[in-house]
This record gives sequence, C-alpha cells and structure tokens, in this order.
Amino acid sequence: MTACSRRPRVFYGYWIVAFAFLCLTMCIGCGSFVFSLFVNQLQAELAWSRGEIMVGFTIFWVVMGVASPLFGRVLDSHGARPAITVGAVVMGLGFVVLSLMNGLPFFYLGYVLVGSGAAGIGPVATSAIVSNWFRRKRGTAVGITSAGIGAGGFIMAPIVGYLLDLSGWRITYFAMAIIIWIVIIPPALLLVRTRPEDMGLRPDGIGETTPEPSVVDAAVSTGLTLRQAVGTLPFWLIAISYLLGNFSSMGGLQAQVPNLNDIGFPTATAAAALGAIGFGSGVGKVFFGWLCDRIEPRLASAIGLALQCAAILVLLQVRSDSSMALIWAYALLMGFGAGSWLPTMSILVSRSFGLAFYGAVFGVANMAQSVGTATGPLVAGMMFDAMGTYRWTFILFAALYAVAIPA
Repeated sequence: MTACSRRPRVFYGYWIVAFAFLCLTMCIGCGSFVFSLFVNQLQAELAWSRGEIMVGFTIFWVVMGVASPLFGRVLDSHGARPAITVGAVVMGLGFVVLSLMNGLPFFYLGYVLVGSGAAGIGPVATSAIVSNWFRRKRGTAVGITSAGIGAGGFIMAPIVGYLLDLSGWRITYFAMAIIIWIVIIPPALLLVRTRPEDMGLRPDGIGETTPEPSVVDAAVSTGLTLRQAVGTLPFWLIAISYLLGNFSSMGGLQAQVPNLNDIGFPTATAAAALGAIGFGSGVGKVFFGWLCDRIEPRLASAIGLALQCAAILVLLQVRSDSSMALIWAYALLMGFGAGSWLPTMSILVSRSFGLAFYGAVFGVANMAQSVGTATGPLVAGMMFDAMGTYRWTFILFAALYAVAIPA
C-alpha cells in the first residue's frame, strides 16, 4: 500500500496552514501590533521622547525586510524547519535584550534582533510552505494563513496589556520571548514539512489518479532563480506596486488616529475606526486569497489597491461635522483593501516565477513592501510637522496608489 493510498482523513496541509497562521500571529502580534502599548511606560521610566521610541518601530520593519531574502535563501536550500526555528530563537533573544536594556542603543539593538527573527517566522516562510502544500486551493490557503496577521492584534494586544499592568515592561518583554519560544519552536521541529513530497503526499491531498492542475503550477522543482527573476519587468512592477501600496496604507493607518483627533473626534471614535480596519483586514485576507483562485492575481491586487485609494479619498472628505457613516466607510474600505497585500503578492510571485526559488524571490519582494511599511508613517509624521495638516499627506498617498494600481 502506497503512502498516497494511506492518506489521513485530514489532509496534512491543513496542519501546515494552522501552524503558519500561528507564526504570523506571533510575528506581527509581538513585533508590530503591541509596540505602541510600551510607549508610555518606556517614556515615563527612561525619559525618552516618543520620536526616539518610534524609531524602534521603523527598525523592526526595515530589518525584517532586509533579512527576508536571507531567510528565503535558507528556506530554499535547507527547508522551512531550520529557517523558522532560527527565526524564533533570534526573535526571542531580541525580546530578552529589550527586557534587560537601559539605553537607546540597546533598545534599537533589541528591535534589530526582533526584526531579524521575525523575517524567519513571517510572510516569507509561511507563504512558501503553504504554497508548496497547495496548488488549486493555494490562494484560499494563503489567505487563511494571512489572517494570522490580524489575529496577532486580537490575541496578543490584550495579553501584553494585561502583563504590562501587572508586571511592567521588563517582565512583559521577557514573557514575550518565552511565549514565542514555546509556541513556535516545538511545533516547528515536530510538525513542519517544507513540501508534501517529504511525506509521500501530493499538493491539495490529491490522489495518484487525480488530474494535475494547470501547467502554470506544474512542478515545485521549476522556477526562476532570484538573479533571473530580478532581471524581468514583472518582478520590478510587483516590487514597486507593493512598496507604494504599503507605504500609503501603513502611513494612512498610523496617521488616522491623530488626524481624527485633530479634526475633533474623540480618541474612542478613532480607536473604533482602527478596530474596524483590523476586522476588515482579516476578512479581506481570506477573501482576496479566495479571489486569487478564481481570477488573475494581478486583477485581485489591483482591486485591493483601488479600495485603499477609495478609502483615502473618503478620509479626505471627513470634517468635524461629518457623520460616523463616513468614518466607517473609510475604515472598512481601507481594512478590506489592505487585507489584499499578502495573499495577492504571494500568488503573484509563485505564479510568475515558480516555487523552486520562491523563498529568495519572495524575500526580496517582501523587502520592498517592508520598506514601504516602515517609511510611510515616518514620512506622514514629517509632512505633518512641516505643514501642520495631514491633508497633503493623504493626497500624496492617493497619487501613489495611482501609480501602484497600473503597476
């Protein structure tokens, strides 16, 4: 009896999806979502300015982007298990450094380590292994995995908030290291298999007699190398599109709360809009993953970017006497549209360049979007300092979407 004829009742790829979901929950939940919860305690105890503290947020995203191609190469050469395990170890060590530090240099060093480790357990590794395990349902599987990003805020924010109130920032940082090590490392060592062929299985759990999917996804052993991929126009169009799109979406997201406060809306209203964006993003990730299985991923990506651009145009219309309906329209459009980036980018890369060197190719593309994510809020803040308003910042974002969509 062959391995394929002894297939388990539940396809093993779904366990891979569940673990990848968990990796993104820890990666973005601990690395990004909870960052702002530490600001007041760090400022009160260490007398740092908020600008000095927020540099750590930028460091996290820039370093995660720069380290992504490195972990992508490790994944292509040695498989997902060592890449994810090393990433979790390094990210945890970063939080240990943060729990012990007293000065800004060590604070920044801590987030260099956190960002480096996050590259190993983040979008590159998770989208790579899920893409290997699924072909016909790849978009849906990557979409479900991507929803782990939103779950990071939903799960980790209350846990970290409780620990901060109970024990302070040092113990909370150390607890985050322990959580990552316990939640990620044992399953990575025991559960992760880079490809279904490693277990004598086939993508999607198909049997030996089931017809193969389209020739586009024919073999996991085929695909362009990183050198070949970066020599093509499609690669640069993908990189430009996601760099500009994430620059604008994250810049708008971080500027939204202070902008609504400046207009005259209470913080509770701004926070509710932020929550609506998170909800919309989670739904959007699953939807756009599903959509990529049914239409060309470049069209799905363009739809997501168009929704974000529409959201920015709505935000430009918000005034002090505007109804809440306008704010909710902005939040839901932005959240749903922003949810498109990871599933559409993953499917675009795998369909355009194959899976043989997916880790390295997607890692470089992910570096582009990470740079956009890191710099968008910084530019928004600098433009506000120079002009005293976010209006021209939002106009800039709308103009960049007008470039990202056709790209």
